[in-house]
Amino acid sequence: MQTPAPEETAHDPSQPPCVLVFNANDPSGAGGLSGDVSAIASAGAHALPVITGTYARDTAETFDHFPFDEEVVAEQARCLLEDVTVQAIKVGFAGTPENLSAIAEIATDYPDIPLIAYMPNLSWWNEVQIDLYLDAFQELVLPQTTVLVGNHSTLWRWLLPDWEGERSPSARDIARAAGEYGVPYTLVTGIPAPEQHIDNVLTSPQSVLTSEKFERFEAVFSGAGDTLTATLTALIASGCDLTEAFTEALGYLDHCLDGGFRPGMGHVIPDRLFWAQADLDDSDPSEDEPQSPASPLELPPHDTQH
Repeated sequence: MQTPAPEETAHDPSQPPCVLVFNANDPSGAGGLSGDVSAIASAGAHALPVITGTYARDTAETFDHFPFDEEVVAEQARCLLEDVTVQAIKVGFAGTPENLSAIAEIATDYPDIPLIAYMPNLSWWNEVQIDLYLDAFQELVLPQTTVLVGNHSTLWRWLLPDWEGERSPSARDIARAAGEYGVPYTLVTGIPAPEQHIDNVLTSPQSVLTSEKFERFEAVFSGAGDTLTATLTALIASGCDLTEAFTEALGYLDHCLDGGFRPGMGHVIPDRLFWAQADLDDSDPSEDEPQSPASPLELPPHDTQH
C-alpha cells in the first residue's frame, strides 16, 4: 500500500512535487486539464499539463472531441521529462489509441514513476471509437498502471462485459478483472449503498484495503472523476501512503461537490478552490465601519467603436 519514491524521482521537500498530466482540454472547466491543474495545485503539487486534444462541449454535454497527433502528445511529455523530475503521472482522456500508445511507451521508459489512470464515461462517443479506445487502454496502459480509477458502472461494463451474476459485481470483482492486465490497485467510485449513500472502495485483486461512504448529492456533476484522480495523484506524488491519499482525496472531493456551482444551464461543476473563498460572515463590514468607495474604473464594452 505504500508507494515508495525511488531516489531518482524523490522530490525536494522545499518545493512542490511535480505531476505529469495527460488529458484533453475541457472548455467548460468542468474537468479536463483545467480541472486537473486546480485540483493538483490545491493538493500542494505542481501540474505539468500535456494536452491530448480538446472537447467541444458545454456544461451539459459533450458534442465532439478533436485529438492531437500522437507525435505532438509525445513531444510535449518528452521535453518535460528530460528537464523536470516527475513524482507521479496521471492519465485522463487521451482521445485515440495512437495517443494511448505514445503514453504507454513513455510510461515504459519511466517504470519507477507511479501512474494513476482514470477511465471516464465515454457514452457520448460512437461505439466503434469506444471499443477501439478501450481495447487499446487494456492492452497498452493498464499494464503500466499503479491505480485505476473509475465509476462502478463504467468499470463494470468495460472490464466485466459478460457479467451474469444475480448481483452487481463488487469492487473486488472489478479489481480482479483489472488485475488480469497487471493493475495492482483499483479505486471504484459511485457504488450504490443503502440510505441514499454511495460507497467508494480501494481494493487490490486479493482484498479490500479501505472504503469511504458519502451521502449522495441530488445534483448532477461534471468533472468529479477527474478531480478525484488528479488529487489522488498529487497526494501520491507528495509521498502519502495510498490509503491515506485515498481518504484525503475523497474528503477533498466531497468538499468540492458540497460547494459546487452551476455556471451555465447544464450540470454542476465542483468548486476545487472552495478553500480560497472568503468567509462572508467574517468579511462583511460592520455598520459602524466606513465603506470604501466604489472603484472609479469602469470597463468599456468589448464591441469595436467606429
